[in-house]
Amino acid sequence: MTPPSEVRVQLARMEEARRQIQRQLDLIDRQIVRRMTGLIPQLQPKRTGYRHGKRPDPDAFLERYRSHLAALTAEHQPEIDALSRRLAHQDQAIAVLRMRHGLVPPRVA
Repeated sequence: MTPPSEVRVQLARMEEARRQIQRQLDLIDRQIVRRMTGLIPQLQPKRTGYRHGKRPDPDAFLERYRSHLAALTAEHQPEIDALSRRLAHQDQAIAVLRMRHGLVPPRVA
């Protein structure tokens, strides 16, 4: 049987590893948001007024935005999937360790 102090140290290491993985996922999310924010001016329609009596399509901007967002997300998808799997494994391992040693998870306010 492992001493309670060693279990707590192991749990702290596992939780820190989980936080690192979550930070990496957050970083990827911020990179995508930053790139999309930079693209917004390019996605907006030219303000030349009505051409040949046609009014601008209000949904065109949203379609272009979604298209570019999907492309940027697809670029990072393998990395996002791998980190998400690692995060799920970390969560499961932490839960098993807590259950096995009767440790109560911290309360989130």
